[in-house]
Amino acid sequence: MNANEYRVKLPYGKGHQEIVVNGSHPVILLEPKHGPPQVGVKNIVREALNNPIGTPRLCEMARPGRRTAIIVSDVTRPCPTKMLLPFVLEELACAGVSHEDIVIVFGLGSHRKHTEQEKESLVGAEIYREFRCIDSDVSRVVYLGTTRRGTPVEIFDVVAQADMKIIIGNFEFHYFAGYSGGVKGAIPGVASLRTIEANHAHMVEPTAVAGRYDDNPVRQDIEEAGAILGIDFVLNVVLDADFNIVAAVAGDPVKSHVVGRRILNDLNLVTMQSPADVVVVSAGGYPKDIDLYQAQKALDNARLAVREGGVIVWVAECSDGMGHELFARWMTEGLSPDQLIQRIKEKFVLGGHKAAAIALAMKKADIYLVSSFPANKVRSMGFHPYPGAEEALLAALQRLGANASVAVMPHGGSTVPQVVGREPAH
Repeated sequence: MNANEYRVKLPYGKGHQEIVVNGSHPVILLEPKHGPPQVGVKNIVREALNNPIGTPRLCEMARPGRRTAIIVSDVTRPCPTKMLLPFVLEELACAGVSHEDIVIVFGLGSHRKHTEQEKESLVGAEIYREFRCIDSDVSRVVYLGTTRRGTPVEIFDVVAQADMKIIIGNFEFHYFAGYSGGVKGAIPGVASLRTIEANHAHMVEPTAVAGRYDDNPVRQDIEEAGAILGIDFVLNVVLDADFNIVAAVAGDPVKSHVVGRRILNDLNLVTMQSPADVVVVSAGGYPKDIDLYQAQKALDNARLAVREGGVIVWVAECSDGMGHELFARWMTEGLSPDQLIQRIKEKFVLGGHKAAAIALAMKKADIYLVSSFPANKVRSMGFHPYPGAEEALLAALQRLGANASVAVMPHGGSTVPQVVGREPAH
């Protein structure tokens, strides 16, 4: 490699794209820190389950004959459910809970239903064969109460009627809920569309941003809804950039979340002295770039790193297309960013909220999209289409000049930049 060149591989679908930055451009690499030395996944998970935070061990809490619902992530999430489920099922077996009293529920939220093959791939062939594994259903819900912010808590009936409720998931930053993990696996995972829309409507408030918890209205509403539902036990893991498990916490969904947030912040919050002229961001590859709906999280993080009037090169394959029908309509109706933002403020609509979030990025910077979409589709959304990351970067540098600075985010969905001395943007 030329000493005056800076090469970076960017995850793209199940492969990679590579960019080369000429040494005349100031470059900063924004990526999660490496986790602690691996001591083995079994040891990490068993340690968490053997020493839960705020609860007894799961094997001490479970009882024979109690209907037990285990909520797990859907195919759009990187959670290694297949690796984690056996440990939880082992705890339940030790307590004498039979297979017939256990149901594994994929928390879809507003996402599409799984194919049978996807369900099997998420939990593994043996578990899929031996246990009841079902998608949540937004049309089959039970009303349990209303939060102080007015969110009706309507939950998939299979979960609402279970005697014991367990969540398995992973910690990530979330662009308006602050963090995933904890009860977020249930709210919105197994909630009705009415519940999701009422909760997500708070995304327009200034403190509804990645990395904020105590004063984040979306997250606090989720916590209150989770308390109304009642979650008995969670197992959450922290993943590194390669989706390896580097830490795990278990137990009470609120108390264990405190520890998980601390670990995630240490790994994935990154600082920079000033915003970059060009930000090249990958959503992190499959499944984080399975569709544009999911890949948007990386764009939102890139928005925190780019200067006003700069360029974001957004690298996301989107093999499943747009990912949400209403979102697709909003994105391709020819509305300006200001019109999209005003539209969501006037009436919150699920799916439209993602279009409004993208509009915030479009107001700040031009977006060059590298994806599997046809060029005319990309243009209809207000982006500039490019066949590869290298071509998009060269075009951005030509536009912004010989001294343009570049920030590269290979795992944008998992990286939250903070410019020194600034509050998180919204």
